[in-house]
Amino acid sequence: MSNKWAPDSWRNKPIRQVPTYQDEALVKAVEKDLEGFPPLVFAGEARNLKKQLAGVAAGNGFLLQGGDCAESFAEFHPNNIRDTFKVLLQMAVVLTYGANRPVVKVGRLAGQFAKPRSADMETVDGVELPSYRGDIINGFDFTEEARIPDPNRMLTAYSQAASTLNLLRAFAQGGYADLHQVQQWNMGFVASRPQGARYHEMANRIQDALAFMEACGIKSENTPQMAKTDFYTSHEALLLRYEQALTRIDSTSGEYYDTSAHMLWIGDRTRDPDEAHVEFLRGVGNPIGVKAGPSQDPDTLLRLIDKLNPENEAGRMTVICRFGAGNVEKHLPALVRKIEQEGRSVVWSCDPMHGNTIKSSTGYKTRPFDRILTEVKEFFGVHAAEGTYGGGVHFEMTGQDVTECLGGAFEITEERLSDRYHTACDPRLNANQALELAFLIAEMLKDQRGNGKVAATAS
Repeated sequence: MSNKWAPDSWRNKPIRQVPTYQDEALVKAVEKDLEGFPPLVFAGEARNLKKQLAGVAAGNGFLLQGGDCAESFAEFHPNNIRDTFKVLLQMAVVLTYGANRPVVKVGRLAGQFAKPRSADMETVDGVELPSYRGDIINGFDFTEEARIPDPNRMLTAYSQAASTLNLLRAFAQGGYADLHQVQQWNMGFVASRPQGARYHEMANRIQDALAFMEACGIKSENTPQMAKTDFYTSHEALLLRYEQALTRIDSTSGEYYDTSAHMLWIGDRTRDPDEAHVEFLRGVGNPIGVKAGPSQDPDTLLRLIDKLNPENEAGRMTVICRFGAGNVEKHLPALVRKIEQEGRSVVWSCDPMHGNTIKSSTGYKTRPFDRILTEVKEFFGVHAAEGTYGGGVHFEMTGQDVTECLGGAFEITEERLSDRYHTACDPRLNANQALELAFLIAEMLKDQRGNGKVAATAS
């Protein structure tokens, strides 16, 4: 990286999607407080994730990234954290067992508090107010007071992120993730529905395999991988004041790491190589994701990757594709060909959520399950045709029994969206829909492996 980089060098660049605070002195005071707080994650953990993502880039693993659209201060509760973690564990087991690949588990948790918006202002019933930008910036209620950006919200976000990470580490390392608990992960409302029965059957097969391994002397007590799991956190690095305040020099390597999360990504609206968000993230050692939508062209993507990963370090870069059903074959092949021809190491991941948002006839913003599935199929189809490896998926989902996305095996109709529509921003898959997608993706990967259509880099 350039010697001119510093944690605050982004402040000299053009920037988008940031709030305007009324009290700059208060903002600086909050930043100073955050600078003195302990790191939320550690550099060694981020390096471990990078190593695992390098395996995914080589075709030897699969990235599962999922969680809330935007975490809500009001919905902060241990049961919600547990249930989202549980669904991600279920999805990972389905993908691992069905596709015979290790799964790298990364949550959109413990920091996904900020959201980019398509407009600075929002109008309701003739009243115009600043747009809601996530709980780390302003409030969801449509009132003048709630929509004023408040820097103290960064302190609340840090506190909730720290508590969430503490619980996630306990779940991942304290026995909850033991494969022997695989049947107990089947939550009540999932167990009673089509994918719950399917998961139950698969869990029985896993337990039979575990019994066989135990008879051979392979147990949780002598094989830690069976009793624990690695679980990482990620969020969009949007509010750079917060990200800079949590950036530290790693005493082991001497490099800077953003300790707000293990992995950070840059959104489709803030990925200009000459602007602030790219400038900040090029200097930290974390794994980095970049969203690529229909407006992304191959040359700019290559330039962006080279700026963020000049040494072409394996596991550093994930390209998160978000085109919308019906658009993947128009845009993805050119990106894949350019990056592969230039020999860049990336994880190709599919975000089938953001390009498939519609407004229902009942007025709710929603996402049809069939369009989500179609984009996933198109994504893997392009990689099969190109001889490359589609190595991951990126979902907005929750462990709660919400009714926000249409369709799925347990049909959610437009009339039922209002039953449990709880999101503060974008619609999320519920646990049953997320698990259904995991089964379908596992089958796609298994079919591709059986047909010999795997990445050339994987051989």
